[in-house]
Amino acid sequence: MYIMNAQRHRPHPPFPAGAHRARDLGERLRLARLRRRMTQAELALRADTNRTTLWRLERGDLRVSLETLVRVLGVLGLDSDLDLLALDDELGRRLQDQPLRRARRPHPNGPG
Repeated sequence: MYIMNAQRHRPHPPFPAGAHRARDLGERLRLARLRRRMTQAELALRADTNRTTLWRLERGDLRVSLETLVRVLGVLGLDSDLDLLALDDELGRRLQDQPLRRARRPHPNGPG
């Protein structure tokens, strides 16, 4: 008898710096909501989500969808901040400007 694995797929944990940044973002979203004198229930309703998902987002849970984040930012009037993400890819530009180096493949008949 074939039995399927009942365990849910668990994503790989984020790098520590990424997890820290996610928590910081969640805290900034919570503070933005409080500055607007909104409850979690009000923001969740306006962002078409639920309080549990908003609670997870405000705690930096990376499993919350990007779609939910974008809707929450829109309700808070912060959606233009998305334009700042990866705006200046300094590392990518430096890598792009470096000449490509190709690895030399050994000759199939040996040296010579």
